[in-house]
Amino acid sequence: MAARALADLVMPRTCVVCDRDLILQEEHICVGCLSDLPLTYYESLARNPMSERVNAVLERNATDYQRYVQACALFFYTGPYRHISPQLKYGRRFGDGRFFARMLGEKLAGSELYRDVDCVIPVPLHPWRRWRRGYNQAEIIAREVARCLPAARVDARALRRRRRTRTQIRLGSAQKWRNVADAFALRRGAPAGRHLLVVDDVCTTGATLAACIRALRAVLPGDVKISTATLAVVGNS
Repeated sequence: MAARALADLVMPRTCVVCDRDLILQEEHICVGCLSDLPLTYYESLARNPMSERVNAVLERNATDYQRYVQACALFFYTGPYRHISPQLKYGRRFGDGRFFARMLGEKLAGSELYRDVDCVIPVPLHPWRRWRRGYNQAEIIAREVARCLPAARVDARALRRRRRTRTQIRLGSAQKWRNVADAFALRRGAPAGRHLLVVDDVCTTGATLAACIRALRAVLPGDVKISTATLAVVGNS
């Protein structure tokens, strides 16, 4: 604590949400912002607005029966809490990202719907974007989540992006699906596991998650369960 106090004098730590200087006992987020964190509690609901969104994308673009996919996020992407994901994605605040990923992992570990996950798969970046950024934020989240799940391991090489896609920020729902449709493929054979969890930082329309699920389902046996989880979800707050 003394070392942290001294370090704070030299380089004050700030709240990832409101940017206020943190006091000695706070980590990553101030007490006020943490108490108001807009949690979704979707991890306890097999059907929720996020899962309905992802499944709607899958069904809209399916040619055969699609097994229902569970989906959840830790918090709603709203107000100043929208700063959390970009700070990890572009600001290299890895400690903050791991803090919230661990919170997500603990929620999943306490849920009957997710505690049996045995393989965690991060949404991959295109190699050029990975090289330019130096890391994949989804992989950072996935590794922390897997540490919280008793039987889970991370397979960061299960999926690959076979083409570079446009940024999704300014695209509409249909455009987002066209942008990522068939953008993902398996790097090798089917990943091992009976319950796979696809992880990303934010869910907007569900198009990216659905595209990853479709690539996995192309080779997986029908009895393998696939779920998804993100730090944040846009809308329905």
